[in-house]
Amino acid sequence: MEPEDRMNRSKWTWKNVDLPAGTVEQLSLDFEKGVLEETLVRVDWERADNREIELLAQLGDLYSRLGKLHQGLEVDKTLVRIRPDEPIFLYNLACSYSRLGDIEPAFVALEAAVRRGYQNFDHLRKDHDLDNLKKDARFHKLLEQFDSTL
Repeated sequence: MEPEDRMNRSKWTWKNVDLPAGTVEQLSLDFEKGVLEETLVRVDWERADNREIELLAQLGDLYSRLGKLHQGLEVDKTLVRIRPDEPIFLYNLACSYSRLGDIEPAFVALEAAVRRGYQNFDHLRKDHDLDNLKKDARFHKLLEQFDSTL
């Protein structure tokens, strides 16, 4: 190899590569997931602080966005075990179950979220993660109960 060729090659970086659409975002999500997984593997969940719990919630969101639904479900179960009265964690658990087609536990989690104070019913009505529940009369009954309390 000629010295000039070596010099040109040494200027190359990954930034010079034209990647297919969506690849950069996918690589970014995968990188973030890896960092969070490595960070959280060392956490003692019985003594977790708010920052660690927030990082775990971020990891659950990443799993969901990456289509890793079973891993997301496990994160949601962990979050509910750690903070059983947090309505958003219960809501996210309902979403995970619904996306996996587990209707009964999804309703249990959604009803618990509402009992514990989840109130973003505009989002709940539009959330595609709950599409599997929207076909069930219990979903509409839950909405009617909320609407009647207004």
